[in-house]
Amino acid sequence: MAQPAVSSGWLRGKVKAVPSGDTLVIMGVTKAEIPPEKTVVLAHLSAPRLARRGGQDDPFAWDSREYLRKLCIGKDVVFRTEYTIPNFSREFCSVFIGSTNVGNEVVTRGWAKVKEAKGEVTPEHTELLRLEEQARQQGVGLWDRSPGSVDAAIRNLPPSAVGDPSNLDAMGLLAANKGKSMEAIVEQVRDGSSLRVYLLPEFQFVQVFVAGIQAPSMGRRTTQEPTIATEIPSDEPNGETNGESRGPLTSAQRVTSSPAFNEVSPDAFGREAKHFTEIRVLNRDVRIVLEGVDKFSNLIGSVYYPDGESAKDLAMELIENGYAKYVEWSASMMEDEARRKLKAAELQAKKSKLRLWTNYVPPATNSKAISDNFTGKVVEVVSGDCIIVADDSLPFGSPAAERRVNLSSIRCPKLGNPRRDEKPAPYAREARELLRTRLIGRQVQVSMEYSRKVPLADGSAALAGPADSRVMGFGSVFLLSQGKESDTSATQQPGVNVAELIISRGFGTVIRHRDFEERSNYYENLLAAESRATTGKKGIHSAKDPPSMHVTDLLTTSAKKAKDFLPFLQRNRRMTAVVEYVLSGHRFKLFVPKETCSIAFSLSGVRCPGRDEPYSNDAISLMRRKIMQRDVEIEVETVDRTGTFLGSLWESKTNVGITLLEAGLARLQTGFGADRIPDAHLLSQAELSAKKQKLKIWENYVEGEEVTNGATNDKKQKEEFKVVVTEVIGGGKFYVQAVADQKVALIQQQLASLNLKEAPVIGAFNPKKGDLVLAQFSADNSWNRAMVVTGPRGAVQTAKDKFEVFYIDYGNQETVTYNQLRPLDPSVSSAPGLAQLCQLAYLKVPSLEEDYGHEAAMHLSEHTLSEPKEFKAVIEERDTSGGKVKGQGTGNILLVTLVNEESDTSVNAIMLKGGVARLEKRRRWEPKDRQQMLDELEKYQAEARTKRLGMWEYGDIESDDEENPLPGAKKAGAGKR
Repeated sequence: MAQPAVSSGWLRGKVKAVPSGDTLVIMGVTKAEIPPEKTVVLAHLSAPRLARRGGQDDPFAWDSREYLRKLCIGKDVVFRTEYTIPNFSREFCSVFIGSTNVGNEVVTRGWAKVKEAKGEVTPEHTELLRLEEQARQQGVGLWDRSPGSVDAAIRNLPPSAVGDPSNLDAMGLLAANKGKSMEAIVEQVRDGSSLRVYLLPEFQFVQVFVAGIQAPSMGRRTTQEPTIATEIPSDEPNGETNGESRGPLTSAQRVTSSPAFNEVSPDAFGREAKHFTEIRVLNRDVRIVLEGVDKFSNLIGSVYYPDGESAKDLAMELIENGYAKYVEWSASMMEDEARRKLKAAELQAKKSKLRLWTNYVPPATNSKAISDNFTGKVVEVVSGDCIIVADDSLPFGSPAAERRVNLSSIRCPKLGNPRRDEKPAPYAREARELLRTRLIGRQVQVSMEYSRKVPLADGSAALAGPADSRVMGFGSVFLLSQGKESDTSATQQPGVNVAELIISRGFGTVIRHRDFEERSNYYENLLAAESRATTGKKGIHSAKDPPSMHVTDLLTTSAKKAKDFLPFLQRNRRMTAVVEYVLSGHRFKLFVPKETCSIAFSLSGVRCPGRDEPYSNDAISLMRRKIMQRDVEIEVETVDRTGTFLGSLWESKTNVGITLLEAGLARLQTGFGADRIPDAHLLSQAELSAKKQKLKIWENYVEGEEVTNGATNDKKQKEEFKVVVTEVIGGGKFYVQAVADQKVALIQQQLASLNLKEAPVIGAFNPKKGDLVLAQFSADNSWNRAMVVTGPRGAVQTAKDKFEVFYIDYGNQETVTYNQLRPLDPSVSSAPGLAQLCQLAYLKVPSLEEDYGHEAAMHLSEHTLSEPKEFKAVIEERDTSGGKVKGQGTGNILLVTLVNEESDTSVNAIMLKGGVARLEKRRRWEPKDRQQMLDELEKYQAEARTKRLGMWEYGDIESDDEENPLPGAKKAGAGKR
């Protein structure tokens, strides 16, 4: 029985949903995030019912609902309750859009029937009856009686995929429509990012998860015990029923049918996110672009809804307003550009602490934003992601002007370290070469963006603790040029973005920064460039094998191998080379492409001040500016005893020696043989010009006198340190430990604190050549760090298998058994060996295989090992031709004068005086300090020769060549700890 409404007042609202042809969901017009809403039925009307799940529409039900939906959805309305029905929650209302009576419009179009009056007939009801009769006579809507119209007005619905995914070939649907825009109508919003829709025109009822995001859950109800349903649950769209009452359940029905539920409350902002989605897409026409299908055959897609003349992305709107989170599992199905935009929008929402992110705390980061712009010239390309730029604001040539810039947000393959036998990663050389050819000597603009603390990775840092770190600066670098680069995007930038250039060629990857981590200001451009490189399968993204190049590094090999290369470098006269590094003003590391080798190269007859001498740094700076990483031409004349090649070098057809001499940063050594030096007369003129102008090293020059700035008159300050000799191995070679080295005590303390276990089980520990292990020294049974020199072939068979080991902290070498070895803890193995290989400078000492070799070794042992004593070691020269340490007697050698400070005598002199060593032959063009040392030692050798001691027993020894061989003796002399 209809009852009049308690209140006759009109209310305002907005239509949120249209479940059927006679029902509206209206929400209030308030400032609340979730306004109150009410489901109302058009007074006195009854529209055809839409199909429940598995059922069939009443004729014209869909057309009826569609008319009302298009008329009212999203519109502002005023409505008034006309009457209610007992035990029925909905109210029967008159609804107006502006001056249009919605009920009258529906009846006029023939999309609803007017109910019979029960009680007093109102004027409104009378008007509806009149309009219904008019529509019946016109045969419109429900009253269409043309042949076949009724059958045509019933949708042919395929089986619903909601609740039963087997009714849908999800993969087939995706394959047929991937990337296409599909029309759909949203029938239900489960939560902010999950929709149930009709795909048109087939009316497939499916569930679609919005790609790339996840909104908070709306909670759920879980049944505790099975129940018997006495009433078919509603299958009306959006969970609504039509306007007719089914009548109340009896008490018995309630008892038997009410299931026991566990309520799980919605997540925070779950209701708000659902409402946000509903007011934008519920019962509206949308476009869906399918992105993928999950393992449960759920459709994943991007949803776009109309907003005026444009379309909006539902996922982006939810993310931007803090109603959803970015999720990688479904975002991975989307295009890269769309993913980046979603991720950036989420980051902005986090920064603004919107809704879901109200209590968000950014993760700790070791990067800090900086802002520092400058222009300069590129003087060195360190790697594909690091360059050195000379700041224009600082004096030209000043070392302080050189600033290291790491390219923001990218990572390139590592070049490795030849001294550690680390080979370059694929495309590392190509990345550096691209930047070298594009940037060296070119003007760039640098925009520094952030700095980051990076822990040091070497052994010393590992010993010192994790606090040791260095700060690296990151920025964007732009090549200032007029030309337009085809392989970079046309964005508003000062020039070509160098990082973008590298990434677009496939020579690097873009770093996936954590949230709130500082990044390049051009991050989106970098990601776009990486996407293009990946699509084009360029560089590291290619399936092809990377280009390989074997480069022989003659700086880390023996001097003999360098000499073997001499004929190849001489045969072509002038050769093209690339300057890899400026070692000093006149000495460089060069890469020779034709012979695929790196060499140490020194200018013939041109000598710059040595390190720590005045103007040494000026010479190095000048060469870094002029030739660093430039293409040059060289002529190789010869190679010296250390493996350094001598010759002439031209850059842009200019002899580099002339540049140095003209600047007063070098002197000409004509004793070398001026007739063999190209451009000798030009070099001489350049030096004369600098002398006349009294430039740099010639500032105190007086014509006819060799008066310089005073640096060459003073004895060069040599490096010296206190040592204890730990092992003598013959040939004038011995091992020392630095007295002041704090690592010695630290290593000993760490070894003493190790809890050594029983001998390892055979097979569980298989040391190989070059491995660092713990070995038990036979003399005192102490455990020490050692390197395996040789071992048994294959796996260890017995505990008595022999291993030859070299004690890296003392220099001893001996053979031990397997049960005298233990694995070495990484905390102890990270520090380099403490034993430093030395040789007596200026002397030729016979090896153990030669005459007087044993006498020499014993003589040296008696004066260094007989009792614990400290010596002062003065470094005269360094011999790096031995390369990487692989056992006793190999590796870098310090040529030293070993001084006993108590007696103020040198062991070098004692060896000469005893007749067990002799002086090296004098070289041509000896430095003055070397000449003085040889003159001083000459008198000791003369004394032994006069007294016929040692090797002088039978008179003068036949002279030999100038070479100073450094044989690696296998037999060990006396050792001590």
